[in-house]
Amino acid sequence: MRRTLFSTTLCLSVLLSGAALAAGGNELLVYTAADDGKLHAALADAFSKKYPDIQVKQVILSTGPVTEKTIAERANPQADAIYGVNSFALDQLKNAGVIEPYAPKGTKIPGRFADADGFYVYHWLTLMVAAVNTQMMEQKGKPVPASWKDLALPAYKGLITIAAPTKSGTGLTIFTTLKDAYGWDYVDALHKNIFQYNSSGSAAGRQAGAGETAIGLTYDTAVINQVKAGLPVKMVFLDMTPNVKEGGALVLGAPHPENGKKWLDFMASPEGAAVYAPFIGVPTTPGLGEIDVSKVQLWEYKAPVDAAAFKKEWAQKYEK
Repeated sequence: MRRTLFSTTLCLSVLLSGAALAAGGNELLVYTAADDGKLHAALADAFSKKYPDIQVKQVILSTGPVTEKTIAERANPQADAIYGVNSFALDQLKNAGVIEPYAPKGTKIPGRFADADGFYVYHWLTLMVAAVNTQMMEQKGKPVPASWKDLALPAYKGLITIAAPTKSGTGLTIFTTLKDAYGWDYVDALHKNIFQYNSSGSAAGRQAGAGETAIGLTYDTAVINQVKAGLPVKMVFLDMTPNVKEGGALVLGAPHPENGKKWLDFMASPEGAAVYAPFIGVPTTPGLGEIDVSKVQLWEYKAPVDAAAFKKEWAQKYEK
């Protein structure tokens, strides 16, 4: 029996610089969809050493809730900056008029990784992969899949978990790519093999590591973390690789815009990139990262993606 799970998880993380604990201190509030706690702690610590007078607070949510929260607060913005959100969300925020153009100072990031209108900069590239629990696959007598089309075969029924595209940027990236590459008939076939839909993009990787699922469709670092933990998980790049650029922007009408700009300067700088490089797949700052993308077949969309329309159609088909 296939279980379907939809839940919205909110994690509020407040990371404080020691010199700014007093009431009324110089504050910075950032929203992020990057869900690695060690990443947030490393960034907050490095930023606080550079700016010890600024009190750093981070609100950590999935991509959809980050976007919805920022738009809902348009009349009374609470955040100063946003980071770790994907291109779909950044475009939605831009179109909603809740972020403003800002060009970070001191960056080495190539211009192709910035919005043409200057509203945001991409800090890293996230690659979508399969987290395969090799022990479970061996026990079940199943071969490790080599392609996305393999995953739609009856042999993998009930063995796959993935984030729902209505809840997660990871799920949205994977499913929009699969629809773009193979059409709705393929997505229908894959849907029949899904054991569980999650609300967090990294959950499928953790489930594979814990032996709760044989195959978790997720993003690169969610699998790298399981491998580094010594769990029986293999990161598998299938025949083509869905991918997404993730970055940050300045919130329009931010309570502390100068601090927001300092955060974005830091995130786009080689100094900041060196801090987050160990936690993410491929930094856009040249010379950093663990994955050689020249060996990966990155998918380029054949047609523009209307994320809102796609989520609506997907929900009508599968959220019943």
